Amino acid sequence: MFKSLSGIFNIPDLRKRFLFTVAMIVIFRLGAHIPVAGVDAAKLAEMFGKGTLLGFLDLFTGGAMVRFSIFAMGIVPYINASIIMQLLMVVIPQLEELSKEGESGRKKIAQYTRFFTVGLALIEASGMAFWLRGVLLTGYNFTFFLISTVVALTAGTTLLMWIGELITEKGIGNGASLIIFVGIISRIPAYTGQTITLIKGGASAIAVGIMLTVFVAMIVAIVIIQEAQRRIQVQYAKRVVGRKVYGGQSTYIPLRINQGGVIPIIFATAVLFFPSTIAQFIPVGFVKTIATALTSGVLYMGLFFLLIFFFTYFYTAITFNPVELAENIKKYGGFIMGIRPGRPTVEYLEYIVTRLTLVGASFLACIAITPLVVEGLTHVTTFRGLGGTALLIMVGVALDLVRQIETHLVTRQYEGLLT
Repeated sequence: MFKSLSGIFNIPDLRKRFLFTVAMIVIFRLGAHIPVAGVDAAKLAEMFGKGTLLGFLDLFTGGAMVRFSIFAMGIVPYINASIIMQLLMVVIPQLEELSKEGESGRKKIAQYTRFFTVGLALIEASGMAFWLRGVLLTGYNFTFFLISTVVALTAGTTLLMWIGELITEKGIGNGASLIIFVGIISRIPAYTGQTITLIKGGASAIAVGIMLTVFVAMIVAIVIIQEAQRRIQVQYAKRVVGRKVYGGQSTYIPLRINQGGVIPIIFATAVLFFPSTIAQFIPVGFVKTIATALTSGVLYMGLFFLLIFFFTYFYTAITFNPVELAENIKKYGGFIMGIRPGRPTVEYLEYIVTRLTLVGASFLACIAITPLVVEGLTHVTTFRGLGGTALLIMVGVALDLVRQIETHLVTRQYEGLLT
């Protein structure tokens, strides 16, 4: 494997891509430490320690949000815009047709996504500025803070969006995913230091060992499920055109067990943390009680489990269209072995996807709940940030990165990374 890694630097194109990706990551990490003026850092850190939605989103910015840097919103508005555009393509026929127009259609949709990202960034930056007006430095003018914050945060998100697209085009891996990945792993040294301090303070080393063992087991499980597929065999009939024979080959449709990826966990977490965020603006007793119940304890884990199931089925239903898939198979003269074309094929695909979604939702729910259960049993809270969401993102991006490097190496007859 190490010999194969050294092969990266022996291929000029791959070396150039690798160094470009590293340079873009360095710019991202430098920007994460450039603060926006006007905020009391001590009060801000106290606010993030109260378990709000902002504390969860800080995970995806590599600590940039808790520092309130120019990259405080990270790449999140771009991810949100991409998800919303993906959902809109299902419900708006014009966008769906545009997505089928090839490269020109994809470029237009990408342009719409960029504009949408800037709009979301302006809205989110304005909301954050109003949100943080209570932690301004004494005597700091709020109007100036509002204008400077909206400009700085929107510009930061736009710059990160551009960096992400540059990495995708000229570097290695998916740029947006890689930025989130780097943000998450940048927190690991801090978590490690807190754990060492905890052990020195009298915490059980066995409890810490159990927590680490569970994390390793979760990573193994994520790798297995992320790579797992249900392959549906499709046979294409032979067609004679003139003197040539077309078709006749057998192929398969790869259906992933985890169709929704990490999105159902993100949606479920956002829903549960929203009341605690609102509670900061409405200092009423019963509101705080509800917010506390929804962010801790058995009720939180139960609702978290159910919401993950709901969003997994919801997202799969929106993004997977068995009717269109069945029509495409029939259009090109194919059929699923043992299943008649048309409506029976649609029903068969729906049956398979429903079963896969059940397995995928159960897997996501277990991945999300397991760290919380182990944390409650071991009382080791220093790895709270590295929950199921972070591990899913880290493993998924790492696998995609390895596959892309593998492709470059195999293309040039280098030994694969995974051998």
